[in-house]
Amino acid sequence: MPKPPAACLIGWPAAHSRSPLIHHYWLRTLGIEGGYVIEAVPPDEFKDFIFRLSLRGFVGANVTIPHKERALALSKADERARAVGAANTLWFADGELCSTNTDVEGFINNLDACAGGWDRCDQALVLGAGGSSRAVLFGLLDRGIKRIHLANRTPERARALADQFGASVVPVAWDALGDLLPRAGLLVNTTSLGMKGQPPLELDVGQLPPQAIVADLVYVPLDTPLLALARTRGLKTADGLGMLLHQAVRGFELWFGRRPEVTAELRALVEADLTNT
Repeated sequence: MPKPPAACLIGWPAAHSRSPLIHHYWLRTLGIEGGYVIEAVPPDEFKDFIFRLSLRGFVGANVTIPHKERALALSKADERARAVGAANTLWFADGELCSTNTDVEGFINNLDACAGGWDRCDQALVLGAGGSSRAVLFGLLDRGIKRIHLANRTPERARALADQFGASVVPVAWDALGDLLPRAGLLVNTTSLGMKGQPPLELDVGQLPPQAIVADLVYVPLDTPLLALARTRGLKTADGLGMLLHQAVRGFELWFGRRPEVTAELRALVEADLTNT
């Protein structure tokens, strides 16, 4: 009897991840025999671990900090992973280890679910120039957003990222945000500002146009001050937990052969877990 398929999350540290909760929920509700476990793998053992992934009994893996760049280099990466410069999902195709970055579709599919029609906006304003910002920029450009202003507290990083993504991405100074907010149909926070234990994001949401949509990738706390302020203005919002759930869909489908759904029940399950920690 062949063993049921199993996937894992590889990180260092990795114990804080909600991925097992998400994938076990889908395995259970779809009636699939399978497994998903956490593997804490230090950086110096990562290469050996993924080269023996199949021998260890895994059909694929999620990859988290600090291994995403190494995962990209050690696998056959698709266009998304290469553009983002990091891989977070591994699977086998014809015996070859392949990789992608599902943060792109996690962000975009969550926006579609929370604020349908968001891609009709002319201009977006993205805060932050780290790895998650790359995924956001790729997704926005892929959906046809014509102009994206990119602000980062270290302006050189915003300039470097804008150079990689082309003329539609315009680096802007952090202190110019007040001038840009009235024109932003979509505001995306990819920084850690507003996260539990981090400084707040000092921003006047009141300057955004009345049809603007606000997305925050932070999910601890679930309801960031930015999102709470946006909602008091009646603006549509998309939160970090929604992105976390939607980014898990593709990996599950690749490993277990069924496309799962992000349901209210799953969200409530993960929300409760986040609230209890």
